[in-house]
Amino acid sequence: MNELLWFVSRATGVASITLLTAVLVLGLVTASRRPPQGIRSAVVMGLHRSLALGSVAFLLVHIATAIGETYVSIDLVSAVVPFTSGYERAWVGLGTVAIDLVVAVVATSLLRHRLPERVWRAVHLLAFAFWPIALVHGIALGTTDETLLRAITILCGVVGVAAIGWRLFATSPDAERREAVLVQEWS
Repeated sequence: MNELLWFVSRATGVASITLLTAVLVLGLVTASRRPPQGIRSAVVMGLHRSLALGSVAFLLVHIATAIGETYVSIDLVSAVVPFTSGYERAWVGLGTVAIDLVVAVVATSLLRHRLPERVWRAVHLLAFAFWPIALVHGIALGTTDETLLRAITILCGVVGVAAIGWRLFATSPDAERREAVLVQEWS
């Protein structure tokens, strides 16, 4: 049974980072300078939210199985309070930091209609912190001897970094028109 929990913990960890990467990419698409229009926008946003919910479900199973299995010692406190684990303190601690940040993003997203837009957006930007932290946690700790799991995690890193780069450097479709308007003299 313990071995099963160990494998489930690793599998749900990889599934979590894969889903979180998809959520990150879809979030970047909706917040880009070239967002989808019309029905596509609603589909992308709905997929972003649904996959975010799915990633949280996998994270919960990942945490529960990591605590439940006895091959390594990770307790409930270590799953909530960073850097308190007796096993691989730094790497487990990074996973805990990522989870704590996910909780903040999810909580504010669920309360979005009750929060000022600036507050929600500021907290939601924590995704740019928790995703790479979770990625490092997965590379350093979760996929050490499984080539396929490590490859999937690294691929998630490549996809996420490419999406962030695209978001940072994408130009607006009407950039040339905006530049022309900016240089016009107004009388």
